[in-house]
Amino acid sequence: MTKSRNKKKRGDDAVSMDVSETKSVSESAPQAMDTSETGDAKLAARTRNLTSAKKGKPMKRTKNARKVKAVAKAIAKNDKYEEKASKHVSKKQRTLSAKKLYE
Repeated sequence: MTKSRNKKKRGDDAVSMDVSETKSVSESAPQAMDTSETGDAKLAARTRNLTSAKKGKPMKRTKNARKVKAVAKAIAKNDKYEEKASKHVSKKQRTLSAKKLYE
């Protein structure tokens, strides 16, 4: 489905924002920029290695994904039909054995 780009105005759900601040951020005095690093440096290095480790020939992902999905779907359908057939055979056997009991 496509996304609806035209958004309706909702009068009931709107929450008014409090704008009664005395000083806004732009009016306050300038502050020095924080240049201290936070977090684990080793973690950052690991994430860089993970992104640069992907080397080699890129896969034709969409075509391959479609093939894999189609094969999986076909296998699932085949299993489903086999299960239905085996249930049908077992039901026939049960009904025949029940008929033999009452004859």
